[in-house]
Amino acid sequence: MSYAAIILTGGKGERLGGVDKAALSYRDATLLDHVLSVVDDASQVVVVGPEKDLPGVTWAREDPPGGGPLAGLAAGLREVTAEWVAVLAVDQPGLTRNTIARLRETGRNAVLKDDRTQWLIGVWNAADLRQALPEDPRNQPLRKTLRQLNPVEVSALPGEARDVDTPADLDTLHSG
Repeated sequence: MSYAAIILTGGKGERLGGVDKAALSYRDATLLDHVLSVVDDASQVVVVGPEKDLPGVTWAREDPPGGGPLAGLAAGLREVTAEWVAVLAVDQPGLTRNTIARLRETGRNAVLKDDRTQWLIGVWNAADLRQALPEDPRNQPLRKTLRQLNPVEVSALPGEARDVDTPADLDTLHSG
């Protein structure tokens, strides 16, 4: 089953002082480079956020910029032609190719779950997503829309669902 990937990078990074999370360094690259490497087998990759000079990526932008993750998802989904789509946040250094493979293997709408449901680590049927989107997705809650699709929950492996939201998370990222 081929799939597309939507990577959401448009968050303001407010708890990190307004930092561009996509550009944060991780290992020998950036967080965006890391997430792109995890979905390098996708038939199409759509990055939603401020455009950067990266070949092989389709860029999209929510309107207006900063309209929230659901608006970003809607913008990315407009570019997707595949039947299935992985929807990921850029600030997920614990993601691996295996994470995406396990979600895809369910053959259903699926999300990663650790102590809570990770709505920005999932694989979805694109038609189901389009049908679930509200007419105006700006500043609407992502989880409410995705929950309607009754995704199967795939248990996260240790560290797989960690994200970078706070200065402490950033410290952990650089020491990990």
